[in-house]
Amino acid sequence: MHAPQFWHKPSTIGKLLSPLSLLWRSGSTIHTFLNHSPWSSPVPVLCIGNITAGGAGKTPLAIDFVKALIKIGHKPHVLTRGYGGSLNGPIKVNPSNHTVSEVGDEPLLIASTAPTWVTKNRVLGAKQAIKNGASVIVMDDGFQNETINKTFSILTIDGGYGFGNGQIIPAGPLRETPNKAINRCNAIVLVGDDCHGILDYVGKTRPIYETKIIAHPNPELTDKKVLAFSGIGRPSKFFESVRELGYEIVGTYEFPDHHQFRSKEIKFILEQALSLSAIPITTTKDFVRLPPETRPKIKTIKISVEWKNIDDRETIIKRTLGYG
Repeated sequence: MHAPQFWHKPSTIGKLLSPLSLLWRSGSTIHTFLNHSPWSSPVPVLCIGNITAGGAGKTPLAIDFVKALIKIGHKPHVLTRGYGGSLNGPIKVNPSNHTVSEVGDEPLLIASTAPTWVTKNRVLGAKQAIKNGASVIVMDDGFQNETINKTFSILTIDGGYGFGNGQIIPAGPLRETPNKAINRCNAIVLVGDDCHGILDYVGKTRPIYETKIIAHPNPELTDKKVLAFSGIGRPSKFFESVRELGYEIVGTYEFPDHHQFRSKEIKFILEQALSLSAIPITTTKDFVRLPPETRPKIKTIKISVEWKNIDDRETIIKRTLGYG
């Protein structure tokens, strides 16, 4: 999905569409009513979600928590809906066998770190994860899913995007109102610089922890020109990270979030890169959506989460596991 421009800031189009947002809110209310008796897991459940359509940094954050949990001896399993995939699950993702069209891009990315389950029905997925040895469940997205009781819910907010134009889908990017989401979460993780006054908006209503996405240099790109392309929630974030690494970007191409790249699209990008004496680069999340035959010709930039205070992550983990 490509977020329309009017989602980014207040506009006439957003105001005209605002009555349609009532339909989205009504659907959410009905869903909540139908799931008034959520299932309680016998193991802790850490939910990492957001309230905007598109990326807010929740998947890198989920991977960061998974690695931290593994480091202290836990066996985290990840639940994800598998956006864009055809399989309903619950099914354990096998990166060697499953394709993006079957399970989506994020599950393939996460599965290289920990057992990952694609499941439209989160309760069935959680039960399968526990049956297969999960000592803690990490939900990548699912903040609006009320079929499972969460031990700890994180609301992830992109500091560079905030709440967009502040309106509900389809008038804006929000799945629910900020106040409703803030009241329901246990903590907020701000990703990137606070460009929209989120810290002041939240105030002392909930703990708010600051992080940023760090891009890591690729030795193969040293002193090279690059042509960057991406189909994530906000491709500009990727381009900014590449520039911060000191690489000379000679061209950029944006695609919709979760875009399934076609061979002719990558062929065009390769031809453009060749004409500019540049190397084509993309994100690791985009890489799994490339046609297999084109992957050897594309380089990637890996990312990780950096906490302003690493003790904040430990606080969340302790509270999730019940000893903090």
